[in-house]
Amino acid sequence: MLEEPALDRPQRPERPERERRTHLEVVSTRSQRRARPRTLYAITAVSALLVIVVAQLLLSIGVSQGAYQLSSLQTTQTELQRSYQAASEDLNRLTSPQNLAANANALGMVSNSNPAYLRLSDGAVLGAPVAANGAAGTVTGGQGNLVPNSQLNGVPLVAGQPAATQAGSSASTGAASTTPPKPSVPLQGALPTPVTH
Repeated sequence: MLEEPALDRPQRPERPERERRTHLEVVSTRSQRRARPRTLYAITAVSALLVIVVAQLLLSIGVSQGAYQLSSLQTTQTELQRSYQAASEDLNRLTSPQNLAANANALGMVSNSNPAYLRLSDGAVLGAPVAANGAAGTVTGGQGNLVPNSQLNGVPLVAGQPAATQAGSSASTGAASTTPPKPSVPLQGALPTPVTH
């Protein structure tokens, strides 16, 4: 047999060795890339969170300011209620029957022993109207107020002037009188009770 010489395999040219990468990355699929949060979404979420925090802060500041204003208004309301109550008590004291009768006496009013009444439905006058005279007595009678009002202590009475004096003083040059006018009717008699039947 013939021997054939051994053929060597052709040698491939050696490739230059590539530099090895030290950093390896995993290549993501398209679905993984779509699922990644984007920067825009992250910025939107963070800014929304900041807006909520700032809004809550401003709201709490507004509520606390409202609480101070409410406290101030309640204090003002309390003061106004106290002044209203004081004015109501003064009004009740001045509109008491004792005060009205004492002021009527101070103005020189007398009670009429012959009262007359006006019927409003048809305008008819019931009774014979006669002018009251000074001898008829005062409004409170000879004994004064039978039921005194202790709240009227220190309350001044109305000092009235007769109509002629008022007209003369308005026409005068402002000369002041030295003595106050005294009531012309002395206290006497009783307060008449009207007949209703």
